[in-house]
Amino acid sequence: RQICTLSARGFELATFRLLIPGDITLGGLFPIHARGPHGLPCGEIKKEKGIHRMEAMLYALDQINSDPELLPNITLGARILDTCSRDTYALEQSLTFVQALIQKDTSDIRCSNGEPPIIRKPERVIGVIGASASSVSIMVANVLRLFEIPQISYASTAPELSDNNRYDFFSRVVPPDSYQAQAMVDIVKAMGWNYVSTLASEGSYGESGVDSFQQISREAGGLCIAQSLKIPREPKPGEFDKIIKRLMETSNARGVIIFANEDDIKRVLEAAKRANLTGHFLFVGSDSWGAKSSPILDQEDVAEGAVTILPKRASIEGFDQYFTSRSLENNRRNIWFAEFWEDDFRCKLTRPGIKIDSEKKKCTGEERINRDTAYEQEGKVQFVIDAVYAMAHALHSMHLDLCPGAMGVCDKMDPVEGRLLLNYIRSVNFNGSAGTGVLFNENGDAPGRYDIFQYQMSNTTIPGYRVIGQWTNNLRLNMEEMQWSGGDRQIPDSVCSFPCNPGERKKMVKGVPCCWHCELCDGYQYQQDEMTCETCPFNMRPTPNRTSCRSTPIIKLEWHSPWAIIPVFLAILGILATSFVVITFIRFNDTPIVRASGRELSYVLLTGIFLIYLITFLMIAEPGAVVCAFRRLLLGLGMAITYSAMLTKTNRIYRIFEQGKKSVSPPKFISPTSQLAITFILMSVQLLGVFVWFAVIPPHTIIDYEEQRPPNPEMARGVLKCDMSDLSLICCLSYSIVLMVTCTVYAVKSRGVPETFNEAKPIGFTMYTTCIVWLAFVPIFFGTAQSTEKMFIQTTTLTVSMSLSASVSLGMLYIPKVYVIIFHPEQNVQKRKRSFKAVVQAATMSTRLSQKSNDKQNGETQNKIEPDRTQ
Repeated sequence: RQICTLSARGFELATFRLLIPGDITLGGLFPIHARGPHGLPCGEIKKEKGIHRMEAMLYALDQINSDPELLPNITLGARILDTCSRDTYALEQSLTFVQALIQKDTSDIRCSNGEPPIIRKPERVIGVIGASASSVSIMVANVLRLFEIPQISYASTAPELSDNNRYDFFSRVVPPDSYQAQAMVDIVKAMGWNYVSTLASEGSYGESGVDSFQQISREAGGLCIAQSLKIPREPKPGEFDKIIKRLMETSNARGVIIFANEDDIKRVLEAAKRANLTGHFLFVGSDSWGAKSSPILDQEDVAEGAVTILPKRASIEGFDQYFTSRSLENNRRNIWFAEFWEDDFRCKLTRPGIKIDSEKKKCTGEERINRDTAYEQEGKVQFVIDAVYAMAHALHSMHLDLCPGAMGVCDKMDPVEGRLLLNYIRSVNFNGSAGTGVLFNENGDAPGRYDIFQYQMSNTTIPGYRVIGQWTNNLRLNMEEMQWSGGDRQIPDSVCSFPCNPGERKKMVKGVPCCWHCELCDGYQYQQDEMTCETCPFNMRPTPNRTSCRSTPIIKLEWHSPWAIIPVFLAILGILATSFVVITFIRFNDTPIVRASGRELSYVLLTGIFLIYLITFLMIAEPGAVVCAFRRLLLGLGMAITYSAMLTKTNRIYRIFEQGKKSVSPPKFISPTSQLAITFILMSVQLLGVFVWFAVIPPHTIIDYEEQRPPNPEMARGVLKCDMSDLSLICCLSYSIVLMVTCTVYAVKSRGVPETFNEAKPIGFTMYTTCIVWLAFVPIFFGTAQSTEKMFIQTTTLTVSMSLSASVSLGMLYIPKVYVIIFHPEQNVQKRKRSFKAVVQAATMSTRLSQKSNDKQNGETQNKIEPDRTQ
C-alpha cells in the first residue's frame, strides 16, 4: 500500500532548534539571542550567556557519552531551543518538549490514496536543562509539571521557585536568591550600613530577589530600606535619570542593593554618571552582575567599589580547551555558531545570493577563538555542566535499579517515568566539575556557596573584580582588601543617622527604626542605654561624658577660705580684747570703777561676750557629733548670758529710779546676789531649751546635696554640716533676741537717768546698735537662701553679726572703764558714800534742774522772737 507522511509542522513550533540524536533526549533552554526590539521576538546574539552556556551543554554531553562508567552503552541526545530572553517566547518554544506526550486525533486525516498517514512524532524529552532567567523558568516550569518532565536550571535563582507545591518538578544547581539575599544582608551589616535603597528589574528575578532581601533584613533587624524602586520591562526615555533623582531624595542611603539584568545595570551606571554622581552610590550587586565586564563597560569609574556576589564557581579548563578549538568546520552541529563567529570576529560569512557589506571584512574561517579575539569563560558554564551531569547521574542510578545488567535502555525505562526520575534527581550527590558537591534539598535547591567580589581600579595594575570573601551559610569578608572610590580603604557610610555621642540618647523617627535624632542627657541625667536618659541618685552627679554617675564631692567651710578668714580674725581680736578687759578687771578688782560697774554681773557679761566670740570657731570647724552639740549649746548661750546680764542691770536701774519717785525705800532684789540669781534664772531658760532639743533630736551631721545643686552638675557639691536648719537656728537665737528686745525697752525707759550716775545710757546705746546689727543680719541671712554659696554666706554673716554684737557690748560698756583705769587712775579713787535716800534725792534734784534749765532756755527763745512779731 502507499505510505504517506504528515508533516510535523503542526506539532513542531520551533523554527530554530539544535537537534542531537541519542537514546535518551534531554531538552535545553538557552538565551541564544537577546530580547528583540519593537515587538520582534529575538535580537542580537548573546555570546557569553547564550553560546558559551549552550556549548557547555554540548561539551557535557560529549564527556558523558564518552565516559564508559557513566550510562554505559546509552547515548544522551539533546533538543536545544533559543528562549530569546523572553518568557512568553520561551513558553511557545518549550511546547515542543511535550509534543511527544500529546495525543492528536488524526482519524479524519487521509493521504491522497485514502490511506491513514504515518505521523513522525518528535523524540521524547525526558528532562530539561534550563532555563536561564527566573521568569523564563517559572513560565516553562508551569507547563513541564503538567507532563511530569523534570527540569534542572543552571542560572534561575528566584526564591519562589523553591515552592515545592507549585514547582515540584523544578530543581537547580545554583542556590536560590534567598541565600543570595541572606549573603547580601550579611555583607551590608558587616560594612556597618543600616540605611540602603533597593533597585530591581521588573520580573520574577528582580522583584523576588528584593522581596527576599527586605524580608530577611526585617527579620534580622537593624537594617532599613530607604526606597525600593523598580525598573520597568520597557523603560521610557529618561526613566533611569528619574530613578537616580529619586535615589538622591534619600542621599544618606548611599548603598544601593541591585537585582537587575545586565542592560538595566549598565543604564543605571550611565544615568549616575550623567548626574555627576560618580563615587556617591555604593552598589551591592546580585549574581546577575557577578563578575561580568559587560554591565560596567565604559562606566568603570561609576562602578568602582561595587560589591557583587556570584555563586561559587571555577573555570573549567576542559571546556576552555573544547571551546577555543571550535571552528566553522568542526562545529556544524551548532546552528547558531556561524552567527556567533561573525559577531565575535566582526566579519561576514558569504552566503549564496547575499552580498557582503563592503564595510565589513569577509570571514576566512581561519580565525581562532582566544587568538584573534578575547575569550573569557562565562560564569555559569560550570553550573550548566553540573546540571547535565546531575541528570546523567540520576538516569544512571535509575538504570542500575530498573535495568540491572542490561545493555542500553530497557523496557522499564522506555519511556522514562518523570516522577520517578525526579526522585533520583533529588537523591544525587557527586563532585561537580569544579570539585564541589552537587546535591539538592527537599525543595530542589542547591546549597548556598558564593564568592564575593569588588570592582577595584586603584592600587592595582589591572582594574577588575577581586575576590574579597566567601559566603557558605555564614560570611567571611576580608575588610583589609576592600577599597573604594579613589583607592580609599575607609568603608563609606550608608546610614540614616550617625551614632549618638556618649551622653546622648536616641529619639527615634516614627516609622523608621534606623533613623533618629540625638538628644543630650541634660541637667543631672546620664545615659542609661542608647534610648534612655535617667536622673542620677540625689547624692551623685553625671560623669563628664554622661555615661554613668559619680559621687558628688563633699565640701565644708575650710579655715583658709576667705569666708572664714574674716570672721576668725574678728573673733581672735574680740577674744584678745575680752581677755584684756577681764585681766584688767581682775587686776583692779577692788577699785571703785570695777566695783561700781557691778563686778559679779560684769564677769558674767564678759563670759557671755567671750562665748559669743568662741562660737565663730565652732561654726567653722569640721562638723561632727561633738562640734554640732557645742554649736547648739553655745550658739544661743553666749548671747543669752550677755543679754540676761544686761537686762538684769537695766531692770535694776529702772526699778531703783521708779521706786525713788514713789518711796525712799529701796526696791527688792537689787543686791549682787539677787542680780546673779535673776541672771542665772534667765540663762537657764536657754539651757533648758537646748537640752530638750538634745533629747528630741540628738546632734548629728548631714550632707546636704540640694544646697549646692546648680544647673551645671560639674559645680554640684554635697555640703557637710550639722543638722541645724535655718528655722532651728532662728529658734536657737529667738530667746536671746527676746532678751535683747526687752533690754532695749528698759534702756529706753531708763534714758532719763543722768549719764554720769550709771550705765543706763551706755547700755541703751549698746542695745540700739545691736538691734541695727541684727536687723541688717536678717535680710542678708535669708536673702541668700537660694544662693549656691548659701552655707558660706550665712555662716560668715552669722558669725560676723555675733562678733559685732559682742564688740559693741564690749566697746561701749567696758573699754571706757578700762581706759580710765589704765590711763587716768586719778579718777579711779574712793568717794564719800551716800545712802540710797541721798542717791534718790540727788537723782531727783538733777532731773528737776535739768527740766528748769530746759524751760528757761525755751523762755529766752520766745523773748528773742517776740520783737519780730511786733514789727
